[in-house]
Amino acid sequence: MRALVQRVLEASVNVAGEEMGRIDRGLLVFLAIMRVDGEEQLRKMIDKVVYLRIFPDADGKMNRSVMEMGGGVLVVSQFTLAADMSKGNRPSFAQAAEPRIAKEFVDAFCQGLRQRGLPVAEGRFGADMQVRLINDGPVTVWLDIPGE
Repeated sequence: MRALVQRVLEASVNVAGEEMGRIDRGLLVFLAIMRVDGEEQLRKMIDKVVYLRIFPDADGKMNRSVMEMGGGVLVVSQFTLAADMSKGNRPSFAQAAEPRIAKEFVDAFCQGLRQRGLPVAEGRFGADMQVRLINDGPVTVWLDIPGE
């Protein structure tokens, strides 16, 4: 399971001109589900995102999580993060989970964040989405939880 996580002042996602989700200060998570992912990777990714300490504390050090600072999470499924670029210039998506399974995992990821008490907004799985954000810092973190 792979995620590109950005600390944002605000973020939103639109589909065909309709706003699907919006957050103020928090995390924008672009999430890719890999063919080899299972429940263990899902649980680990939820924990990583919930407890990722990339927000400043009183001393300005990155020492607080989104949960501690009361922020939201915008989750956008992005299978292109599963791209394998080891050969040539055209990405291979052979390692990406098939859409039906990937959607189940993305839904479970969002539900897991909600169960931890975080407000979660979402894009629309499989749609052509337009994402707007104001990156705070900028702070961008790559999370890769390898599968079996």
